[in-house]
Amino acid sequence: MTSSDVGFIIFDMALTGVIIAYFVFTIAGIWKTFEKAGEPGWASIVPFMNLYKLCKIGFGVGWLFLVSFVPVVNFILNIILGIKMAQAFGRGVLFGLGIAFLPGIFYMILGFGSATYQGQTNVINKI
Repeated sequence: MTSSDVGFIIFDMALTGVIIAYFVFTIAGIWKTFEKAGEPGWASIVPFMNLYKLCKIGFGVGWLFLVSFVPVVNFILNIILGIKMAQAFGRGVLFGLGIAFLPGIFYMILGFGSATYQGQTNVINKI
């Protein structure tokens, strides 16, 4: 084992630690966001249920999570869901784009910040 191999191993371990920390912070932020919206926080760690609850909080109807199984449409749904989540907590469109593309950071801000749940707004509530 050469010194460059040791360097790669240390780098890989550090990168793995950063990735694990990012996911832990994301889960903690979503947990607190769920609690602010009146949903159980533990639902953030249950597969499929977490997306159902996010759609329920953002859109007002949880069944829209089924759309996420359609390729390409799931990417668009993620962006719209981020914007709707931001609006449900009184934040703007740019914050919603932050939720869509950097969820670990923006869910932490949403969950642990001063934002309060105001409910859904807009058209999809009538579906």
